[in-house]
Amino acid sequence: MNSALKWMPLVAVIALATAGCGRDGFYHDRNLDYGEAEESAPLVLPDSRNVDRYRDAMPVPEVGGTRSAENGVVEAPLPQALSPGRARERGYVERRAIGDENWLVVGVEPGAAWTELERFARRRGLTVTNSDSRRGILETDQATLSVRPALRSGDSEIHCEQGRATQADCLTALERHFEARSLSSSAASLAAQRPASEPGLRLEQRGEEWLVQIPLDINRTWAELSYQLEQVFTLEERRELLERDPRAHDFLISYMTESERNRNPLEVAFSPDVRQMSQQIRLVLETRGPEQTLLRAVNASERDFHPEDQRELLERVAGLLR
Repeated sequence: MNSALKWMPLVAVIALATAGCGRDGFYHDRNLDYGEAEESAPLVLPDSRNVDRYRDAMPVPEVGGTRSAENGVVEAPLPQALSPGRARERGYVERRAIGDENWLVVGVEPGAAWTELERFARRRGLTVTNSDSRRGILETDQATLSVRPALRSGDSEIHCEQGRATQADCLTALERHFEARSLSSSAASLAAQRPASEPGLRLEQRGEEWLVQIPLDINRTWAELSYQLEQVFTLEERRELLERDPRAHDFLISYMTESERNRNPLEVAFSPDVRQMSQQIRLVLETRGPEQTLLRAVNASERDFHPEDQRELLERVAGLLR
């Protein structure tokens, strides 16, 4: 065979390989494609679609307002935690309770919730005796309906009471009403919204102890925290809710601290504990005024509980309340 022909397959392979080389370089530079990409019109689904079948597959938590600068510095908020495997869509309706008191938490702004309270009263044929949109109170001939900002940003609390006692049937009817409406946070009136300048949760250090300041009364804070811990602190040997006491306003949890999770193999080998272990910690709520509650994390075991562990735990718990 001609020796020149023997090299033809190799030449063909090299030609094919080099044909795939990108512009301005041996490998294709995709940055050029991104830079030259053009924005297309957004996809619009028909109005006739079944809205229950089409929802955001990966919802992005909404920003609940901005923080005012203090001494020229704006503190970045802690990330808002989402319950594992359970993305909270706007418009959701959930129950909260402490003792005999019950209320709803709905995933809409207070202004939108107020509009729905008025619609609820009209549809039920209730006689409105007093309406105060600023305070979020709607008094009727059968019960007093009220809305106020919830602890989590962008949510609302809905109450139905008579003589300061919860009206169970009324609350159930409200729950069904809000579920049927499936509101979005873009609904109209903003009359009862929380001012954007109102301070939110604040993590602070006093000496070596870390604390969380919560702008809500202690009963409502305990009910919200109880619900969130029940949803999230369910991972055995990592984080678990063991006990809760509404009278003492505290919780006993089992938690593996950050320093324990980060122990290297050498530290484990030369320590009495040959495996990573969780420890018991008590989350304690203390009232500091009508609308001010303090959250503390107190070591309830014989293991060390360092300030950095305390801060990491409180950041996680505070994230559940944002």
